Amino acid sequence: MTAALASTLTGRPLRSHLAMTGEITLRGAVLPVGGIKEKVLAARRAGITEIFVPARNEKDVGEIEAELKEGLSFRYVETVDELLSAALEPG
Repeated sequence: MTAALASTLTGRPLRSHLAMTGEITLRGAVLPVGGIKEKVLAARRAGITEIFVPARNEKDVGEIEAELKEGLSFRYVETVDELLSAALEPG
């Protein structure tokens, strides 16, 4: 939701073929979430190639079988600023 709102307010589209998960605090920190494996599998089925994941969930991604992660790129973020600078098309 945060990325969609930022895209709308700035007029900059989000890059295609990416997905993201995490919870955002009022101060802009990206907090970890559960169900990472299921979210990665769903993204893969949808044709996503790049996934933004909270940095504190890196261990969870490491536990997913290599063949399920094949062809996917993971970016670990700690703040919403990191996420938006990478996810929004240049303006």
